[in-house]
Parts: sequence; C-alpha cells; structure tokens
Amino acid sequence: MGEKGTSTMTTGAQIEALLFVASEPVPFAQLAEVLDIKAAMVEAALAELEAALRPRGIRLQSHAGRVQLTTAPEAAASIERFLGLESTSHLSRPALETLALIAYRQPVTHPEIDAVRGVNSESMLKSLRSKGLINESGRAEGPGRPILYVTAPEFLQHLGLNSISELPPLDEITEDQVHDEMLKG
Repeated sequence: MGEKGTSTMTTGAQIEALLFVASEPVPFAQLAEVLDIKAAMVEAALAELEAALRPRGIRLQSHAGRVQLTTAPEAAASIERFLGLESTSHLSRPALETLALIAYRQPVTHPEIDAVRGVNSESMLKSLRSKGLINESGRAEGPGRPILYVTAPEFLQHLGLNSISELPPLDEITEDQVHDEMLKG
C-alpha cells in the first residue's frame, strides 16, 4: 500500500480498518486489490483477525465471498437495550421451516419450497424478505424462470454464525432445536 503510516501495520490490522469503514460486506478480492496482496494472504490475515477478535465484542462474518465486521451475538441483549430496540420480531414455525429450507438448499425457488412444504409459501417468503433474512439471487433456468432465494448475511448474524458452512448437518438437528435457537436470537 505504501501510504504513510501503513508500513508498521499488519495486514490484519489494515483489513480491520478497511472493514471498520465499510458500509457493507466487502469482497475478499477487493481487499486483496486495495492492499496489493494475493488472495491467499487476505484469507490468512482474516483467519488471524478472526482469532484475535474472538474474545472481543466484534466478530468477522463471511458470506458469499464477502466479509464484514459485526457485533458479537453474546452482546445482543445489551445492544438492544442500548439502542432501545425490542426483540418483538419472532418467527412463526412456518417461517422457520421456510428459512431452514432456504438455508440448506440454497439457491432454491419458490416452487421447490412449496413442493417440500406442501403449501404456498408466498407470505413466508415476503415476511423473510422484509426481515432481511433472505435475498433474491437471480432466476433459475427453466419454465417461468422462477426467482432463486438464498439466506442473507442477517440470517447468519441472527444465528451467531460466521458462515453458512457452520450450520449443523441437517440430519443432526430437529425442528424444535431450530425454533428454540431462533427464539433466543
């Protein structure tokens, strides 16, 4: 980077500063480009930064090749009180079912969700989109080119996960465990 003051900073510290000022998740490739380093160095620095942040009040969250700083899930209650927010936005069982289908099968279409659930999921999809838990990620090939749905970074934040790969294997969880976990958030 060669700019004044950065020569004494570690790559992890530089990445932390960039993520701190970013208003949205930053692609790994953009970090590599800005710092003029290889992608592998960015990944190594992110792993070190993640370990350094673990005991602190902020975390790194990676999703779809992008990374951002987030607050630690353990601080949620204090942050809600500080900001004057109430945790009134609980998800119904049908919404949790729809969200779980999207999380484990993403990208997935509305007709695919309906086929698994056996009912129309349009209202659940609208609710999950309005809560920022899912996003549209394009359109599927085929008749009608239905919209593809994926989980949003807010989904990971709500569950206190750093990446979708941290979801437990589907055969190890029950619907009640998912419901209880979402109610805690």
